[in-house]
Amino acid sequence: MNGDSEKFFYARLRDMVNQCERNTAGVFSDFLDERQSAQAEEWCRRNTGGLGYRLYGGYDKAMRKMLAVYPDYYEDYIDEDFPMRCVTFTYRKEDKLTHRDFLGTFMGMRLKRETIGDIITGEGMAQVFMTEIASRLVMTTVAKIGKIGVKCYGDRPFEMEVKQEFTDINGTVASLRLDCIVSLATGKSRGDSATLIRSEKVEVNHFPVKSVSAEIRENDIISVRGFGRFILSEVGATTKKDRIHITVKKFV
Repeated sequence: MNGDSEKFFYARLRDMVNQCERNTAGVFSDFLDERQSAQAEEWCRRNTGGLGYRLYGGYDKAMRKMLAVYPDYYEDYIDEDFPMRCVTFTYRKEDKLTHRDFLGTFMGMRLKRETIGDIITGEGMAQVFMTEIASRLVMTTVAKIGKIGVKCYGDRPFEMEVKQEFTDINGTVASLRLDCIVSLATGKSRGDSATLIRSEKVEVNHFPVKSVSAEIRENDIISVRGFGRFILSEVGATTKKDRIHITVKKFV
């Protein structure tokens, strides 16, 4: 986000808190991407006072989530009130539909990206989390995704297995500095990696980092524009030459 969009984003969070305090009821955002979710959580930790807050995308480990801000007495009920629906699409197993196919159809309908949560595709079935308003439009108008005929259901529970696949990258690094990790992950030299970092093309845990010497810890997620996303999954033993064995997993 640029400076203006960040100001608007934080102003919206403040509006949610003010609205919750005025009405003593839960207030919900649209779907946030991973970076926005991280920003919202950091902001809420400092600014919600006695109010509760929760980020939820319909299932554990969802990538796109809604934010709820609510009075403390609402804690036991908040999950049921998130204004989202899981829409299930079924189609012939021999027809292959991808995340891009579904998103392209929804964008072609002029739906805003923030009305669509995670899109999980499988063999003969996909499930998509949407705002209530978007789900009603989709279920009454969508009969095809691309050229493939589909059936839509709004009353099925979420049942798909969400499986993230990775490619392992093993090697040794001189230290756990960001430039060293990016170099191993991307196969670029440390100098080229430093250039990527200083050019603001690298994020750590969804936030841009410009320091080449920033220390990376296990389970940190590193995004490198043009190269993909990685996670430092394991820090191992040190070699006789004081290099560190590590495993980086690349999201595929």
